[in-house]
Amino acid sequence: MRIQLLSDLHLETEVFAPTAAPDAELLVLAGDIDSSWAGLELFRDWPVPVIFVAGNHEFDEREITQTWPALRARCARLGIRLLECETLILSDAAGRRIRFVATIRWCDFDLFGPARRERAMRAASYFMKIMRATRHGAPLDAAAVREEALSCGAWLHQELKRPRAGWDATVVITHFAPSLRSADPRYGNQPGTASFCNADDAMLPLADLWIHGHLHCQHDYRAPHVGGATRVVCNSRGHARKGEARGHQPWLVLEI
Repeated sequence: MRIQLLSDLHLETEVFAPTAAPDAELLVLAGDIDSSWAGLELFRDWPVPVIFVAGNHEFDEREITQTWPALRARCARLGIRLLECETLILSDAAGRRIRFVATIRWCDFDLFGPARRERAMRAASYFMKIMRATRHGAPLDAAAVREEALSCGAWLHQELKRPRAGWDATVVITHFAPSLRSADPRYGNQPGTASFCNADDAMLPLADLWIHGHLHCQHDYRAPHVGGATRVVCNSRGHARKGEARGHQPWLVLEI
């Protein structure tokens, strides 16, 4: 299957006109498309199916418990398939069945281990203030994000451990990154990086391809394991004013 990948377009402030890659069979939107949701209209009547995994900024200034059903309804009206803690199996032009396992996979702040968790959560307060989201009427703070992360992380691990049952390959889609290897080189091992990456390296061998966003940089690397190697790809566009869009490939197509 040939998958076009876009993420972190931030159309609430950025000027960008997405177009379909001519040879793609599927479009994956890996989050942070538009915090206002208005930009999702650009993907109405897209020529191939569209899978969307929400990013953290889709929740800006919103109540998280109300956002999920509202965003799902909005996507359904546009013909976009929103996936959250869900698996979808699609067949490609050659008849191969590809399993897509998808969740936002919030950050659990354990990127550098439990001993550094508290410091990572303190650093995260800056990002929480930018989002200004709530959960059950209370501010969505680092502790609330960690609770969400542990829930969707447990689902992801359980789903990936399922015995193969009729699919030919597995693609994981998350917004948050699965490894420190995906860290933005501008910031590296700073505590704030734990707000962008999870230490999900042990799950990488359970996927053939892992797609993510969130980091405003681009990555394409292979994580070797006993069974071979898992390809990890991020094609975030980010903010052009900061130079983050220079390496972005609007027609990037991944073959699985």
